[in-house]
Amino acid sequence: MDEETYFPDTDLDFSFTSTTTDRTVPSSSARSSLARSSLTLSFNESRLSCSTTTTTPSNITTLHHRKWDPRWSAIKAATNLSSDRNLHLRHLKLIRHLGTGNLGRVFLCQLRDCNSATFALKVIDRDTLSNKKLSHVQMEAEILSMLDHPFLPTLYAHIQASHYTCLLIDFCPNGDLHSLLRKQPGNRFPLAAVRFFAAEVLVALEYLHALGIVYRDLKPENILLREDGHIMLSDFDLCFKADVVPTFKFQSRKSRKSRQNCFTGGCFGSVADSGEEEEVDPEFVAEPVTAFSRSCVGTHEYLAPELVSGNGHGNGVDWWAFGVFVYELLYGTTPFKGGSKDSTLRNIASSRQVRFLHVTEMEEAGTAEANDLIGKLLVKDPRRRLGCTRGAQDIKRHPFFDGIKWPLIRHYKPPEVVGGVARKRGHVGHVKRRRWLWKGLDYLMTRNRNNKNSNGNYYDYVHNCNNNKPRKHA
Repeated sequence: MDEETYFPDTDLDFSFTSTTTDRTVPSSSARSSLARSSLTLSFNESRLSCSTTTTTPSNITTLHHRKWDPRWSAIKAATNLSSDRNLHLRHLKLIRHLGTGNLGRVFLCQLRDCNSATFALKVIDRDTLSNKKLSHVQMEAEILSMLDHPFLPTLYAHIQASHYTCLLIDFCPNGDLHSLLRKQPGNRFPLAAVRFFAAEVLVALEYLHALGIVYRDLKPENILLREDGHIMLSDFDLCFKADVVPTFKFQSRKSRKSRQNCFTGGCFGSVADSGEEEEVDPEFVAEPVTAFSRSCVGTHEYLAPELVSGNGHGNGVDWWAFGVFVYELLYGTTPFKGGSKDSTLRNIASSRQVRFLHVTEMEEAGTAEANDLIGKLLVKDPRRRLGCTRGAQDIKRHPFFDGIKWPLIRHYKPPEVVGGVARKRGHVGHVKRRRWLWKGLDYLMTRNRNNKNSNGNYYDYVHNCNNNKPRKHA
């Protein structure tokens, strides 16, 4: 990857100058290599000031999960000060280059006069792209404008400047899941961490499918980690849209009253098994079962058999990729990987079934459930593949995800893994200060009780509160 470039602070508007080169630079993952372009900044106020248009999503004040996001406050302040109430490139200050993708380059940036809010600016030079890739740019911008979900990016502004398209989205400071996976012993996550990341990705895919969006690009490289350790899917240029008909009904099923969680001590706790009972659950299903495309796109190790064959594919490609994703997190490699790209594609298209690695240190509670889930997702006939008919609802009910309270998933504590999110010392200090406050109050009330016995009940209340004070959070 090119060296990071720092840009001077200036009050002038700027335009981008792109020079295409013939060299190919390998990306951070060995699974792909992309032709790069040299992108520099030239300050030319007159060139762009008359050709800049900005689109800001109309629901910026109604985003429920972003209601208190300081980024929206900063955007609102900047647009209020703008003469036309729009955000322009002159309002942004580029800090450094973050990376280069298939369509353009991504920069870390801030709003001028507001250093507290950071963003990622995706810059796409339309003059260097083919008509096919231009359609991908339009698709990504359209999909980003539709999203409102804690595990998906927010589009803060869509700026058209000359022949450049600029998308202002969330910046995730903790990198991507692929890089974090490579830091783990044996390139594998513990089972509890696999369950955590798989559950959040599943919820994000469920939301996309409910909008009629087939993702088609699921892989650890496209899963970014927010500052709080939760995930964010990225790169929507390979998606396609289809019609979806939501249904709501009540589903009767037999389940255990409280199942033994396979991941004792993990993110989701554990409970004891106490028999079975019949439950009637409300079920919302919104799966694009009629989706159909013949385009062969994606990362070869994650391609579904029907996509490799070229006979057309639908929503099932995402559930196949989800099975490959869980397998890679658990075993450190993909299930059909061969010695070359062609060999991998032949393994996927063949009748060979998924094979599980035998690793001694991986024999922990829950491995059988994980393998069973992977096996049902990696069924080569999409008509029999788990999730293809009823979507994420069937996958959520698999024993691998037992014990997860899905409406509360974004409030779960992320797993502690090697190279993961560091603990914030300030919060720990706050807990320590609160502990000293309780001790001081306990001392004063004890002395007061020794002098007067009239406040015994109040002291007992304070003493009990002290013994049941909240535990520290990471």
